[in-house]
Amino acid sequence: MQQTAVDGATRRARIAISVIFAVQGGVSGSFATAIPWIREHLQLRHGWLGLALVFLTLGASAAMPLAARFAHRYGPRRALAGVSLLCCALLALPALAPSLVWLCPVLFVYGCGLGLMDVSMNAHGVQIEERYGRSVMSGLHGMWSVGTLLGGAGGALVAHAGGDGRLHLGLVAPAMALTALIACRWTLDVPEQSTAATSGDGEGDGDPHAPAEAPPRFALPSRAALTVGLMGFFAVFAEGASMDWSGIYLRDVTDADRGLAASAFTAFACTMAVARLLGDAVVRRLGAVRTVRASGLLAAAGAALVVVARSPAPAIAGFALIGIGVAVVVPLCFAAAGRIPSASPGQEIAGVATLAYASGLAAPAAVGWIAEVTSLSVSFGMITVLLFGLVVGAGVLRPEPRTSVPSGAESVRKSGGADEEAALRGDVREETAAGPGSGGTGSGTASGTASASETS
Repeated sequence: MQQTAVDGATRRARIAISVIFAVQGGVSGSFATAIPWIREHLQLRHGWLGLALVFLTLGASAAMPLAARFAHRYGPRRALAGVSLLCCALLALPALAPSLVWLCPVLFVYGCGLGLMDVSMNAHGVQIEERYGRSVMSGLHGMWSVGTLLGGAGGALVAHAGGDGRLHLGLVAPAMALTALIACRWTLDVPEQSTAATSGDGEGDGDPHAPAEAPPRFALPSRAALTVGLMGFFAVFAEGASMDWSGIYLRDVTDADRGLAASAFTAFACTMAVARLLGDAVVRRLGAVRTVRASGLLAAAGAALVVVARSPAPAIAGFALIGIGVAVVVPLCFAAAGRIPSASPGQEIAGVATLAYASGLAAPAAVGWIAEVTSLSVSFGMITVLLFGLVVGAGVLRPEPRTSVPSGAESVRKSGGADEEAALRGDVREETAAGPGSGGTGSGTASGTASASETS
């Protein structure tokens, strides 16, 4: 990926979308630390709480494919502002549910808001990374983790003081909504462009810079998206289980008080934030595959520590290690999604996001149901095994050189060279020097340095 000169509007857009990422993180962190209050308020057993949390991810998975269509119809900026307002406003509802029967549909609707906002902000991040010509997505996801840290810290303080969850979420929701709406004023408002590289004969008879086609209302993920999304599945399973169950794990297994139990999530969010903020530099040095394999081993070690912990300190340390281990995987998955040739890049991002976060559909239920039959320690033993999937499957995130016309055309267009017209006519047949990131999409590790490290 070639670095390019960045104008002031793009810099402002990067700051704005960083704030949006932090806002959604703050929403997620605030809700996560309110889960123990909701469980105690409604007197739910592990299995029933797990069932309710399934509805949250069901809503997110159902809504994600619609995000690209909203952006196409209303424009990226207006769509992002709308779904951000929706997501933040819905945060106040779960604490108001009077029973499990109401909690399930409320979490479904809240999940819809989370899913729409997630895909929309990542699509903006992909566009900004293309303009920068270097990796920025890991840092953006780092800002999301900073948001979860701040939201989790606030929730921990409320829990320690014995505060009411309804008041807590009721105050956080409008504050987050106002922040997001202000930040959206400076985001990009450029329709996404097709990244479909070539026609069936490989001669590239389409215009790679044409606006993307209107995405379908629903489409199954492509084969490439399934492969990439599987890696996200493993990481998000561990992430979701840690976010939703860390506080309860400390309460039930280590006998921690409410305030200390909430701090387990804070430790998890803190280490994840630091790892993501440093992720781009690490991947440029080690390469995507080696980084993910090392991360998988670290996360598995953390999960194993949680399994054997019988006091708060080692359990909190274990959740912190899980946070470090899974931090860069999701940004890498979005990086790979952005490189998938497609008429609708946003749809590919939605496909990978849907599959990755669909693991959140399995995580709350699996942890709760296994804990109901055995124990929470056994549940996290299963997570330890799943995390080794990152070690085994890391190779699917290795960037591969492209040999298509649009790649060459895009490289020449970005560099401002005089051969742009020739590239568009098909005279430029190959581009390997700029690496697979020439499409300008992706997260965390989509930089040219990372590509060189992986393919050397």
